[in-house]
Amino acid sequence: MLRSFFGGSEQANGPRGTVTRHSSGWTHVLKHLKAHEGLRVLDIGSTSPGNINFLTGLGHGVYMADLAEDANRPEWMLPATENEAERFDVDRFIAEDFNFGDRTFDIVLLWDVADYLPEALLKAVIARLHEVMNPGGLVLALFHTKKEETDNALHRYHLTESEMINMQRVSNQKLLQVWTNRQVERMFESFSSYKFFLAKDNLREVVITR
Repeated sequence: MLRSFFGGSEQANGPRGTVTRHSSGWTHVLKHLKAHEGLRVLDIGSTSPGNINFLTGLGHGVYMADLAEDANRPEWMLPATENEAERFDVDRFIAEDFNFGDRTFDIVLLWDVADYLPEALLKAVIARLHEVMNPGGLVLALFHTKKEETDNALHRYHLTESEMINMQRVSNQKLLQVWTNRQVERMFESFSSYKFFLAKDNLREVVITR
């Protein structure tokens, strides 16, 4: 469900149980946020009060949409029929859970959500993002580079003033897929450009320009 935040809110305590990692992608987006005023930011991940405070403190409007956990609910699955296997109800999810009205966005923090969504839903999500982003807008996306049998941790990403971000485990949710660079390029082929950033861990970072 989409939630909007403008202006400051009470300062939250620092996140517990976090792992800090360097993020060249976030550094790139942060420069853009500091160079402009009054942007609309869509944070697609588990709600972080710290992110809301940080982004509104820079003078931007913030919208939150927790897609990975929302899409994991069983209510979105259509039962199998004689002609079709059980499948995700993409149209209803987009209409009910990813509806922005007439809002448009300048920054989208997609994080690693793409790795946790059914492929059919992911295609619809990216198509909707292309529709609602302003030209020149930026998407920050993270992709896992490998899939282990033990990959079942969904994280919340906390922004910082520096080139670091904090990862905090929030639930046990299985990683659904891993994408190659070429697949990521095809995924965002309707966008104007993209830039990959190398990382030392098992996450690849990409900044995509609308």
